[in-house]
Amino acid sequence: MSDILLETNGLTKEFMGFVAVGDVSLKIRRGSIHGLIGPNGAGKTTCFNLLTKFLPPTRGTITYDGRDITGMKPAEVARLGLVRSFQISAVFPHLTVLENVRMALQRQRGGSFDFWRSDSILRRYDDRARALLADVGLTGYERLPAGELPYGRKRALEIATTLAMEPQMMLLDEPTAGMAHEDVDRIVALVKRVAVGRTVLLVEHNLKVVAGLCDTITVLTRGRVLAEGDYQSVARNPEVIAAYLGTEAHTVTEGVPV
Repeated sequence: MSDILLETNGLTKEFMGFVAVGDVSLKIRRGSIHGLIGPNGAGKTTCFNLLTKFLPPTRGTITYDGRDITGMKPAEVARLGLVRSFQISAVFPHLTVLENVRMALQRQRGGSFDFWRSDSILRRYDDRARALLADVGLTGYERLPAGELPYGRKRALEIATTLAMEPQMMLLDEPTAGMAHEDVDRIVALVKRVAVGRTVLLVEHNLKVVAGLCDTITVLTRGRVLAEGDYQSVARNPEVIAAYLGTEAHTVTEGVPV
């Protein structure tokens, strides 16, 4: 079994001549947390959409677990265990927190979502749903409509629904975006916890969020790889600092842009 779970070679996406992602080659190791970071407009989410097949590449290849998935559809790669979250929280707001996770668990039956099934049949998923909610710190929120959750808790619910798909690899698109400091700390701790035994690719804008979280960090700017390495080497890279802060005067504390 190869140490590399997900690999891209020359991955490129052009929109009417504009290169959103250009010649990106990644190697994501099994069991690692890999950060994909960069300033706004760097191409991070476009790259994510390519990896999860929400966009077709202009050229290049994507290999997952030794299998070429370049031409596959999103549902096909999800069934292979490559499951993503989205930058904007995607929950069913009028369903309860428990029902949201239960919907995701229905995938285990191998069929479509059973909206028309009786509640007694769907209750078979309740114990597992509650266990997943406990994993993400949402015990006690089961009966609350998902739309009434605070923002940070909604992101935790989204991670629970992602876990319900039993992913081998999780792709998290800016899970801390728009959060208050206390919610950021909670989600970072949560990602660490759920990453045990899994591979995680994390798209993030904030360099500090990935400090102590990611084993490897790839920095994108203008759709291309600028730097790659561990946190210390990336945070001290002058090109990375310039990409985040521009060429104007900046302050650096222990090599970390602030």
